[in-house]
Order: sequence, then structure tokens, then C-alpha cells
Amino acid sequence: MNYQDYIEIRTDKRFGRPTIKGTRITVYDVLNWLSNGMSKAEIMADFEELNEEMINACLAFAADKEHKLRIAS
Repeated sequence: MNYQDYIEIRTDKRFGRPTIKGTRITVYDVLNWLSNGMSKAEIMADFEELNEEMINACLAFAADKEHKLRIAS
């Protein structure tokens, strides 16, 4: 998955945090919801602007960031 199709980082939006394009929802928001037990279906029901690909992009973004941290160590 190319998460860059769905995730952007803009200094003028949410203080430069990674957000889902076209929204003000951050990657952290989505990861937090998932870690607190929300299913993808529940997130999409609560936030109709999101789809499963966007949620998967957040997971891919986090995995890539973790991978880069391991390489740098």
C-alpha cells in the first residue's frame, strides 16, 4: 500500500501532524481509536468521510515509521 495516497503532512494543518487527506483527522486519532477497541466498521460509521483504505493507510504509515526507527537505532 502506498499510504502517501491518503496521508499528508502540512505545517498549516493540525500543527504538522500526519492527517488523512481531505480531513482534519490525524493518523494518531485513527490509531488511538483502533487501540481502544473500535473496529474499522465503527470508525467508518462515526466518520463517514473515512473508508477502509484510509484506515489501512494509517496502519501502513505507523508500520513504516516504526521500521524507520528500528533502522536508525
